Amino acid sequence: MTKESKRVIEPPVRNREATRGQLIKAVGEILAEKGFAALGVNAVARQAKVDKVLIYRYFDDLDGLTKAFAQEGDFWPSIEELAGGDLAAFHLLPLEEKLITLGRNFMRGIRARPLTQEIMAWEMVERNKLTEELEKVREIQMLRFFEQFFSKENSSIDLMAIMSIIGGGLSFLICRSRHIQWYNGVDLKSDEGWARIEDGVEQIIRKLM
Repeated sequence: MTKESKRVIEPPVRNREATRGQLIKAVGEILAEKGFAALGVNAVARQAKVDKVLIYRYFDDLDGLTKAFAQEGDFWPSIEELAGGDLAAFHLLPLEEKLITLGRNFMRGIRARPLTQEIMAWEMVERNKLTEELEKVREIQMLRFFEQFFSKENSSIDLMAIMSIIGGGLSFLICRSRHIQWYNGVDLKSDEGWARIEDGVEQIIRKLM
């Protein structure tokens, strides 16, 4: 086999973004099926059905690919999703209704993302480039959300701290629900159980406000 025959052919320009998307998608598929330990250049290339050279060409290395996955993948609920889809309408809500809506949409958004739950669980026991990048994306997005909708609120409570407690509690329960059914008598495997938790978040916020 000649050196020329070994050369990887660069896809046409119109296909580069599709190939890039395949590689990012492959990262998520491997994480969902096998976890962090299985993530590697060869494994991603096989999953995406492309030559591994393209990983280096488009992302420099595996760290660059996982960074792209963190930044471009549908990992965290977007600002629009957290606000319920209508940013202008959300902006006009009273403060406590904003907080209730944020808590509800955060919970629903994370519950709808099994891969996010998997990575959040891993984040508690293992630190690596991917978890670091996902943490950055999460923090930047939430800070932007609060800056956009809460920075001018005249409140006597520490909104960031309160929502950190609520968000942390919801994240913990969602991650636990992957393996256990009951927590303090609440059925984490049923929509009725999560409706109770949603109501509980609303009660907490209304009492605080």
